[in-house]
Amino acid sequence: MYQEERLVSIMDFLQKHNRISVEQICTIFDVSRDTARRDLVRLEEDKAIVRTRGGAILPSVHDEVKSYSKRLNFVTEEKQVIGIKAASLIYPGDRVILDASTTVQACAEQIKNMDCTIITNSINQAEVLSSNQEINIQLLGGTLQQEHRFLYGSTVIEKLSDYHVDKVFIGVVGISEKGLTIAHEEDGLVKRKMIQQSKQVIVLADHTKLGHTDFFRFADLQDVDLLITDQTPSKEFRELLYKNNVELLTADLEEGDE
Repeated sequence: MYQEERLVSIMDFLQKHNRISVEQICTIFDVSRDTARRDLVRLEEDKAIVRTRGGAILPSVHDEVKSYSKRLNFVTEEKQVIGIKAASLIYPGDRVILDASTTVQACAEQIKNMDCTIITNSINQAEVLSSNQEINIQLLGGTLQQEHRFLYGSTVIEKLSDYHVDKVFIGVVGISEKGLTIAHEEDGLVKRKMIQQSKQVIVLADHTKLGHTDFFRFADLQDVDLLITDQTPSKEFRELLYKNNVELLTADLEEGDE
């Protein structure tokens, strides 16, 4: 077998098993240890692997976090039905915090025009709600993160300390045994304070976020009261929620057709 053929087969093995040892390469392809090492050196030069002591693993892959406007172009039907379900939990007289995520914006778009108070650090959420004359909107002032369209910083966190609300709706990049995670620390610090100021913490996350862990942890699972998602999670994930006293609410896709 030529080296190029071996390299393809080694990558196929890694895709299935995540790691491979020099001994495994020798056994599978009937080659010497020197040949196996040369194969790994070649793959490393091509940035296809990360060499470890005695073998190799696949490099970590980090999903690009698209800008807010680009993410809005990919607001899925799943997010829309989650938003409908979440909005149905807001009642007249409620005092509510909405964070700056596209899934929470799907909730904002469904909130009825009623006498309630909405606090947010998202210029998009404030704009969406501005046509509802009955809603009292409190936009938190701070430093504008232009690409992702949220306000952050010490002034936002200090102002949040003055509010005590009934519910907070939080979006995440990942929710797992590691807790609630997000891509940007400055966003996560604001979300953390929002959670501290609310009686009920409601997380909105479509099925792709479940079991995923991103860069910055801003809360633990035990901080969450309710998770709204679009598909029934795996048994293992449901057990994780139960262990942390998180209530689960699954939105019905048919609701989005009403």
